[in-house]
Amino acid sequence: MFSFLQSTIYVQISPERLSVRDVKSGQTISEIAEIAISAPPNQKIIGIGAEARSAAAAQNAAIVVNPFAHPRSLVSDFTVAQQLIKAFLSRLVGGSTFKMSPVLIMHPQGSPAGGFTQVENRAFRELGFGVGAAKVILWQGADLTDQEILSGQFSSRGRVCD
Repeated sequence: MFSFLQSTIYVQISPERLSVRDVKSGQTISEIAEIAISAPPNQKIIGIGAEARSAAAAQNAAIVVNPFAHPRSLVSDFTVAQQLIKAFLSRLVGGSTFKMSPVLIMHPQGSPAGGFTQVENRAFRELGFGVGAAKVILWQGADLTDQEILSGQFSSRGRVCD
């Protein structure tokens, strides 16, 4: 279903974890969904995932943010969420600038009352394009296997959202 040269990345988002997996290689990064940011005026990323808290503790006035932890919405800070996903992807692919833009399967986890809103679905798509994806597929439902993703035959226990 996807180009042989293009990487396919499965991104699972929850308040507790952010997981990114290169479906073809099987390489995965799955860590707490946190990012440490230095104090203004620089506001640089100083740590992500499991290292975020210790990186923030080592610097004066740094903050730790989980952009996916909010009681009403899975995306509470779009800009920080984009930076966190981008940093995880960079760690996954080694920061290679010569790879083709990937296909991202964005999979928000959980099932909020009434389902994710159209606004949230758009935010997930925009996150994918904002981190450099050539194509973004939004999946809601059961976790997908690598075989389902590579074949394009997604589980009947969920749906691809428009």
